[in-house]
Amino acid sequence: MQTEDWGVEVTVVEVKDIQLPESMKRAMARQAEAEREKRAKIIAAEGEAQAAGELARASDVMMEHPLALQLRNLQSLVELGVDKNTTVVFPAPLMSTIQELTSFLGRENAASAAHQLTPSHTKGEVTQDAATAV
Repeated sequence: MQTEDWGVEVTVVEVKDIQLPESMKRAMARQAEAEREKRAKIIAAEGEAQAAGELARASDVMMEHPLALQLRNLQSLVELGVDKNTTVVFPAPLMSTIQELTSFLGRENAASAAHQLTPSHTKGEVTQDAATAV
């Protein structure tokens, strides 16, 4: 040690009061804030990755069991409907709704056309088919 030449042995050095320049304090604060932001972004990204994985698994379950999606939709409506003054706009699956509506309209048109082709048998009215059948 450098103090041994003087006959002094230093065993402990304690610094009690350090005056840092303001520019160094600001630089240290910026560095600490950048580290906190970095950790927060990493944690948020890990959370997003976990959420994406869970959504993918839920999607697989719903693909295997289509009724699960309907049940989830109903559960969402129940959760949203807790407040009695809530207006809920709930999207229906667009393409399947269009297909179901087209199928329904086709059946209705076919039923209407079949009804118009059958002879009417009203009270007191005899059609040619009914007269020949007697």
